[in-house]
Amino acid sequence: MKYRLTFLKSILAFAKCHAKHFDKACLELVERLPVTASAKAYRNILLLTFWFIAFVGIGGKAYTQEIAPQTTTVDIQSIRAVVTPQFGTQSIKGQVWVRFIPLKDVTEVRLDAKNMTVSDSATIATITAEKDHIVLTGDFKAIQEYTVQFDYTAIPKQTLYFVNAGGNDQIWTQGQGKYTSHWLPSIDDVNDKIEFDISVIAPTIYQVTTNGKLIDKETLGESTVWSFDMQQPMSSYLVALTVGEYKKTTFPSTSGVPLEFYYYLEDSLKAESTYRYSKQIFDFFETEIGVPYPWQNYKQVPVKDFLYAGMENTSTTIFSDSFVVDSIGFTDRNYVNVNAHELAHQWFGDLVTATKSEHHWLQEGFATYYALLAEREIFGDDYFYFKLYESAEQLRDLSDQGKGQQLVAAGGSSLTYYQKGAWALHILKETVGASAFAKAVTNYLNTYAYKNVTTKDFMAEVEAVYGKDLTEYKKKWLYQSAFQAAEALESLKKSAFMRSYFELQALRPYPLKDKLKPLESSLKLPNEYLGQEAVYQLAGADLRESIGLYKQAFASKNTFVRQAIATSVDQIQDPLLYQFESFLKDESYITREQAFLKLWLYYRTQNDLPKQHALLDDMDGQFGFSDGNIRTLWLTLSLATQEYKGDEAGARYGELVSYTGGEYPFQLRENAFQYLRQIQSFDRTSLKNLVKACTHHSWRFRETARNLLNELIKEPRTVELLESVKPLLNEKELAYLKRVSL
Repeated sequence: MKYRLTFLKSILAFAKCHAKHFDKACLELVERLPVTASAKAYRNILLLTFWFIAFVGIGGKAYTQEIAPQTTTVDIQSIRAVVTPQFGTQSIKGQVWVRFIPLKDVTEVRLDAKNMTVSDSATIATITAEKDHIVLTGDFKAIQEYTVQFDYTAIPKQTLYFVNAGGNDQIWTQGQGKYTSHWLPSIDDVNDKIEFDISVIAPTIYQVTTNGKLIDKETLGESTVWSFDMQQPMSSYLVALTVGEYKKTTFPSTSGVPLEFYYYLEDSLKAESTYRYSKQIFDFFETEIGVPYPWQNYKQVPVKDFLYAGMENTSTTIFSDSFVVDSIGFTDRNYVNVNAHELAHQWFGDLVTATKSEHHWLQEGFATYYALLAEREIFGDDYFYFKLYESAEQLRDLSDQGKGQQLVAAGGSSLTYYQKGAWALHILKETVGASAFAKAVTNYLNTYAYKNVTTKDFMAEVEAVYGKDLTEYKKKWLYQSAFQAAEALESLKKSAFMRSYFELQALRPYPLKDKLKPLESSLKLPNEYLGQEAVYQLAGADLRESIGLYKQAFASKNTFVRQAIATSVDQIQDPLLYQFESFLKDESYITREQAFLKLWLYYRTQNDLPKQHALLDDMDGQFGFSDGNIRTLWLTLSLATQEYKGDEAGARYGELVSYTGGEYPFQLRENAFQYLRQIQSFDRTSLKNLVKACTHHSWRFRETARNLLNELIKEPRTVELLESVKPLLNEKELAYLKRVSL
């Protein structure tokens, strides 16, 4: 049933007559009332009036209040924009149509817009630009709908990035924490949900994605206009844009939602392994969550030098291209968890959004837990419980150091919001039962769809289904800084596998001779987690005692058990040589890299140049992950090996230096920088690229580069080289170099 305008007016009259009996509960009741379209705006006025009655009073002494946010005076319905990226100046030119309904008479509507210029083309308003806002000034009457149009130009310093990807231009956005208002006039407040319809004009060679469904694509000369439609409102930090050279594959989910998977032109053979299980994850979530996917379609786009693993923009996930992997890379560094995490956000975060940062766990905790549930479907129960165990260990260590944080609080760490949030949901599910938990989550999403929520809202839905008070649970898991390690342990012990793991783990302090049988048992048809634990307990033991167990582990043919050997054995001894050589063909780039390095070191200690050369010949041509973990190691070792193809040494060194350049992913550049440091071979080009890296938009890479430069500038040779590098730097890079050289 939807309530009409006359009904809402009756409520208002009643409230004014009985103001002293009015409280917040009434406000919440009215906010939840389903209303007709014609009554929507009046309900907003009613809410504003109730707020005034409840917190200020009618006919009595008013309390001092903070200035109300614009959301209480203006309802921005939609923002439609046509944007044109300017690659040469790294700027955006755009046209914007803002549709809004004042909730009372106002003379000013403000949009968040960082350092933009505007061209006033409106007839009903004056448009002016301030440092952080675009201001629409006019005579705007309550409950009338207005649309104001203007042109703007933005030169984003953050949020929208122009990136060179292997010689090709690429544009992508990351709005969370940085705000869409750096490239698109919008509203930074997450509580103002707006329908965004974006059109993009870009060179025809590029594919364009943004939120919603592509409804039109028109070629105009060398450019194409891509027009997208969103049908539901969202917070502006979830607006996305990508421009680049891509191919895509599209197929429907079981429910018929179109799923679009983008990949670089050269990565067609990696598309399957990168997006493996994507449809299964999507179908699982629709069933498990109990609420249909809330948007028109779903797109996933990899980009170079992304700030994080991925970002859950509404209907359009952008993720780091470091997760684009082949079938071997899938073993060690696949996209499955990030894939599931960002998809879960389409419900938890995008459909229902936390009102403020203290409730951020409602987004990240849910996404983390539901991603783990999806992985459980794919990889099994043992995987599920072991991942819970790993996060519990991290949380326990943090808590033991006195650094634990309560879940419902602003300023929490990722470990708190993500992992502790996931654990809180896992314990809640066990407390109330799987059926009640599932029903409460479904009710929660349906009740607050396209709205904003608090922890109280979610817990009220759980208690309503459970029928019991959950005060003790909330005290321990939501509002206590210490991690509840004992309760987590009891939960883990419900798994027979985890009980076996704990029994094996308890043997760590014992000498090898006292635990041979249980270790041997763990390596027979091994569970990979038990097998790895057994191998780790062999480290440091006398090889004469452990050789039999090592050979059993080698023979297991379990990729992760073999990987445990490759990573835990510091120095190869003769009885393990043959087995280590077999690692070079394993379906794991981590195992291959470890075996390659340790075999090279072994042959060097044996002064066996022919073996070193043969090893290098065998490993030539392998690149590894997108960060070139094997190739950069091969180049470094080949340069450090005596008499190895000396006439080609210059070309090999040049290749290693080239990987420090900005056209390559920062993960590959980072490896190249570190290996050049190890062989003390920075030249003018690599040093120039290092200084440029010190101003990179990714703070993690930037800090790594800065720390390395700080080491290098202590050396006189580096100081000399830097003088010859300065003419090759821009103003920002020169300014940074000047600061650190003082």
